[in-house]
Amino acid sequence: METFTGTQLAQEVRQQLAELQKVCAGVNEKTSNLAPSGRWSPKEILSHLIGPKPSSYLHLLQIFIDKDTPTIELDPGKPFFSEERAQMSFTHLLEEVGKSYEAIAVFAEKLSDEQLVQCAHVPKLKESPLGEHPTLGAMLKGLGVYHLQTHTEQLSEVLKEQRG
Repeated sequence: METFTGTQLAQEVRQQLAELQKVCAGVNEKTSNLAPSGRWSPKEILSHLIGPKPSSYLHLLQIFIDKDTPTIELDPGKPFFSEERAQMSFTHLLEEVGKSYEAIAVFAEKLSDEQLVQCAHVPKLKESPLGEHPTLGAMLKGLGVYHLQTHTEQLSEVLKEQRG
């Protein structure tokens, strides 16, 4: 099993966030609302990265520390794109993603090795590489790095499709 320090995880989260910001550079409001058939729009992708509400992913990570082997229910695959978020500018949504993931990086930096190996029960991850009982370190890597990377790649693909 791969192990990480909180500082390493924070650095990786920040690197992925920088990649997202590069992909988003120059995206205008019109483009941000367009979705190729069967895909999310750039704004929907950013909304998904924010989660159901601001700081919700950070709250999910905090539960690993606050409770002994908590059960965490996830709702993957939803863009969480509300009317309120539809009215937000693309730039504002990107800023919210930045705040959310920077908060995750700061959280990671403060974790001890003992905290990073605390586990939770996450039934929806049973068939995923993380498994049903991920450690906090693995969850941070999954959510803060791979999740962000996957949706950065998705956003890049959507923007390429739009350009034709």
